[in-house]
Amino acid sequence: MAQDMTLLWGTGSPPCWRVMIALEEKNLQGYNQKLLSFDNNEHKSQEVLDLNPRGQLPTFKHGDIIVNESYAACFYLESQFKSQGNKLIPDDQTEQALMYQRMFEGLTFYEKFNAVVYYEWFIPEGERHDSALTRNKETLTTELKLWEGYLQKLGSNTCLAGPSFSLADVTVFPTVASLFRFGLSAERYPNLGAYYALLKGRPSIKASWPPHWLENPKGQDTLKDI
Repeated sequence: MAQDMTLLWGTGSPPCWRVMIALEEKNLQGYNQKLLSFDNNEHKSQEVLDLNPRGQLPTFKHGDIIVNESYAACFYLESQFKSQGNKLIPDDQTEQALMYQRMFEGLTFYEKFNAVVYYEWFIPEGERHDSALTRNKETLTTELKLWEGYLQKLGSNTCLAGPSFSLADVTVFPTVASLFRFGLSAERYPNLGAYYALLKGRPSIKASWPPHWLENPKGQDTLKDI
């Protein structure tokens, strides 16, 4: 089953990590995979473009079916393998609604993270302004406080949609982990810190942990003052 699947991915990419966590949760280990380098522009290679004309990672293929957007791939895996591995969409109506809400808010969360951490990557040198980066940091701070409030309302030792690990966690945890990788203070954001600590040891997350993070556990301090 997993032998019919191929994943082209890049280490440290939250979208790639989402799909890898979902594959682990559905007990689909043993899929074909190829680690590509963003630094060497391998995501723009013909190998990727043949499957994903946007030249982006992840690129995911199951048999003749291609699903490249990370959220779409996660939904696809849960839909096709409902009875296999861990159930990722709660039956409870309230939890399911919250799961969908947090999933799609997670896209905004990730966008605001990128706008700070990768500002110099995305913005050409001649178009960069200190005021724009400051504004991006303020926007990220507001977003972080929002998620702090969400988690505080749910209480301790809980996932994003309630007691059960769900697609909300599959899709948003990689962003949270990346925040702490780039120096976010768990003391300043204790609820996010507790959520990160709760899930970082989950088997699916440990099995798919970015390899270059394992090689260099220290990370960076880009967000230490946020």
